[in-house]
Amino acid sequence: MRTLPALLPLALALALAGCSDSTPPASAPTASTESAQPAQREIKRYDIDTLLSNLRLTGADLSPDGSKVLFASNATGVFNLYEIPVTGGEAVALTNSTTDAHFGVDYFPNDGRVLYTADQGGNELNHVYVRELDGSTRDLTPCEKCKASFGGWADDEQSFFVMTNERDERYFDIYEYAVDGYARTLIFQNELGVFPSAISRDKRYIALGKVNTTSDSDILLFDRETKEVKNLTAHEGVVSNEAVAFAPDGELLYTSNKEGEFSRLLKMNPATGESTVVFETNWDVVNAVYTPDDSRLLVYVNADARTELTLIDLASGEKIALPSVPAGDITGVDFSKDGQRLAFYVASSKSPGSLWTAELGGQAQQLVSSLNPAINPDDLVEGEVVRFNSYDGLEIPGVLYMPHGASAEAKVPAMVWVHGGPGGQSRLNYSALIQYLVNHGYAVYAINNRGSSGYGKTFFAADDRKHGEADLDDVVESKKMLAATGKIDPERIGIIGGSYGGYMTAAALTFRPDAFAVGVNIFGVTNWLRTLESIPPWWEAQRQALYAELGDPVTDKERLMRISPLFHAKNITKPMMVLQGANDPRVLQVESDEIVAAAKANGVPVEYIVFPDEGHGFVKRENERKGYEAVLAFLDTHLKGQAPAAN
Repeated sequence: MRTLPALLPLALALALAGCSDSTPPASAPTASTESAQPAQREIKRYDIDTLLSNLRLTGADLSPDGSKVLFASNATGVFNLYEIPVTGGEAVALTNSTTDAHFGVDYFPNDGRVLYTADQGGNELNHVYVRELDGSTRDLTPCEKCKASFGGWADDEQSFFVMTNERDERYFDIYEYAVDGYARTLIFQNELGVFPSAISRDKRYIALGKVNTTSDSDILLFDRETKEVKNLTAHEGVVSNEAVAFAPDGELLYTSNKEGEFSRLLKMNPATGESTVVFETNWDVVNAVYTPDDSRLLVYVNADARTELTLIDLASGEKIALPSVPAGDITGVDFSKDGQRLAFYVASSKSPGSLWTAELGGQAQQLVSSLNPAINPDDLVEGEVVRFNSYDGLEIPGVLYMPHGASAEAKVPAMVWVHGGPGGQSRLNYSALIQYLVNHGYAVYAINNRGSSGYGKTFFAADDRKHGEADLDDVVESKKMLAATGKIDPERIGIIGGSYGGYMTAAALTFRPDAFAVGVNIFGVTNWLRTLESIPPWWEAQRQALYAELGDPVTDKERLMRISPLFHAKNITKPMMVLQGANDPRVLQVESDEIVAAAKANGVPVEYIVFPDEGHGFVKRENERKGYEAVLAFLDTHLKGQAPAAN
């Protein structure tokens, strides 16, 4: 591994995203969403404990000898590290935290030591740790109030890279750590306000991401010998350029949408600046990874709320078939050192990712099932991509979950689910909360309003400086499509969302007070002035890009106050629920405190839950149980309890 993990999300605007259920998968041959359900069968209703008893698994990594797989699981209610033989058997716990979530990074290249990462109570100040062969652990980044992340292994496997902002909390430097003894050396001091992206095989060159706006970016090349920096992607207009990895021949793999709406995968000679196309399609190429033996290239495409994966043989240029698995997305792929075995997850809207392994050209084997055996997947609902024309004719996509039994004679209430971002994307992933609501009789439409990623650069930028206005009107307009299904009661449609989706919920209740019957705001922004003034220090490299998209709190104060729900909370007349993590560094608790107080002053029914040990996104099962159960009870009281509209 030589590619540095992006400190910048898939798109810069994902900075305010927070719901882990919307995380883009890492690949995906997918099944049709039009799965027929057995006729004349009573659908079982599940309590939240049953649905949350599904395991959440993440991070598959094969051991150096290919005999075991490292992964993280919330089997105890808190994410911990486990390993399991590739031949199957019992998973063995490697960590036993009862408080802070632990996520695996990698086995060491030639032994069983493990790198992992953890923060403290959701504060996002992750450190990088090593678990030694004797089971003891060591913090490799023991700095206070700093954030660190793993940056990949050196080509000779004698060292690895870690990025940390301990020197200057605004910017991330790169340190090289020795595999033996962990002595470290500073190899890049970041004075440029950029994001380290990839390191060349000979460690001479470092590719750096320079963010101009949320839609426009460049790749800089830093020469460690000469200390020179040059822009590899100088351009005119709005173009997104992102480094992917250095190839074995020293050229740079990168993605760019310079020639059209969608990003292609290209390869550049840094000396000449000449580029050739490696892979392109009619969707965004979002990533590519060399197999450890450099014989193949794995290409990831964001295709209409799914991720498609293509494996290319670099010698012949031919595509290699992936293992046959049950219908769903293949995600989280990792290769053995010889490139012949894979570990991966298979997931769908009805089931979270289960851990699988396979030999190329061989049979796949499930190692860990994530689905609670008490759940019949036929009781759940597969999402379906549904589009509608918005108020100005722009086509808006989204994922619709329709409850079993919904009909013209038995219309159901619905919730419009707004993702985080602003530039996030709702995808065909499993969401415990969505399935919980649908299983209890609510339709859910996970809208990808204008400004969402994955649908071209024009669509992505269509809400810039129009937040809470142009995008909010898409959300309101979706009600017409839902009503047109003939199965949804138009008078019983609410809105729900987390982070930026929480903002959209508060904005809807404030600026379109008659549009939705109820709103559920999950750690949403309500005062853009405070949020933009108090962004975490480690976002400094993208501060101006955020200002360019959303507004500068000084020069755009009037507009930001106009679109901030807090300053117009007197308009809130519909029931509202708010969920908040006390340790959230992005949307501070005071945001939720104030909007709740303001709504209560209107005499509006308000329910407020604060989790003292969570940050921006809830990861502890007990907190999810309490929060999701409360959401359903709130909706049953204030939305489902209303009389349905007449046919």
